[in-house]
Amino acid sequence: MVDSLKKPGFEEIRPGVKVPAKETILTPRFYTTDFDAMAEMDISANEDELKAILEEFRADYNRHHFVRDEEFEQSWDHIDGETRRLFIEFLERSCTAEFSGFLLYKELSRKLKDKSPVLAECFNLMSRDEARHAGFLNKAMSDFNLQLDLGFLTKSRKYTFFKPKFIFYATYLSEKIGYWRYITIYRHLEAHPENRVYPIFRFFENWCQDENRHGDFFDAIMRAQPQMLNDWKARLWCRFFLLSVFATMYLNDVQRAGFYATLGLDAREYDKYVIDKTNETSARVFPIVLDVNNPEFYDRLEVCVRNNEKLTEIASSNTPKAVQFLQKLPYYVSNGWQFLKLYLMKPITVAHTQGAPQ
Repeated sequence: MVDSLKKPGFEEIRPGVKVPAKETILTPRFYTTDFDAMAEMDISANEDELKAILEEFRADYNRHHFVRDEEFEQSWDHIDGETRRLFIEFLERSCTAEFSGFLLYKELSRKLKDKSPVLAECFNLMSRDEARHAGFLNKAMSDFNLQLDLGFLTKSRKYTFFKPKFIFYATYLSEKIGYWRYITIYRHLEAHPENRVYPIFRFFENWCQDENRHGDFFDAIMRAQPQMLNDWKARLWCRFFLLSVFATMYLNDVQRAGFYATLGLDAREYDKYVIDKTNETSARVFPIVLDVNNPEFYDRLEVCVRNNEKLTEIASSNTPKAVQFLQKLPYYVSNGWQFLKLYLMKPITVAHTQGAPQ
């Protein structure tokens, strides 16, 4: 087989090990936080719910789920060219995101062990889930003759510092949007099995329940810390994280519309559905959500899509870097303006008492 068919356009650290994708504003990030502040949190206001969630984690409903079956044992060389490249990108991004969660949760479990055993065990068991997900995705990449060196990834990635409350906002949204992404693909392929071109998608129904339980855990933590939800700063930050997560997903997925087309999905319609459902879910805990049904929301994101296409064209040209920067600048400014206008759009205030169980 031609090597370009097996590994289309990807650099390797060593044979069969992919160079990690270049870090950009849209790639999955690795996080660290103030572990001492996390350990000092008082969770007594919602400790019963957190203990109930811990029991669900201990039950480990998916302990026998992530086992490759005979359907994987075949050649995947018929998935080639651009489709193969998009599949590898999808698996890499998903693996990186899950592995990022594993690293953060594992470190939190270690640092909280002595001061907050309930939280420490919850984080430890969530890290178990994320490790399974990352390992399953990395093994799937090997079907396409590439894998990630997760140890190298641990050392080579930059870590973004977030205060605990920002970790909670970001990870809550990451887990809940992950649930809606996986279950939407699963349900679509259940209705259209002819588009299930690779067996990993059969695992998404149980898989997304891990994401949902993790999201419920962060929901419960935030409601144990009502100051994270009930003041004007919380409303501003919730708006910021909702917009960041939704815009990042939309811009990434539209850029990779060919992957979703392979599954019989329209990337834009898929994202709009996932964003709408995640926004609706977030209203159970956040004091505000975004008005994603306002036509201006997607109109402005589409301007960013076109700007990003122009930026990609410029980056791939032979123009000197200094000239490229000047060419890119108007599009960067335009993207910044669109995000500012999106952030300033009137949000929807949620009619529930913050800090109370939903």
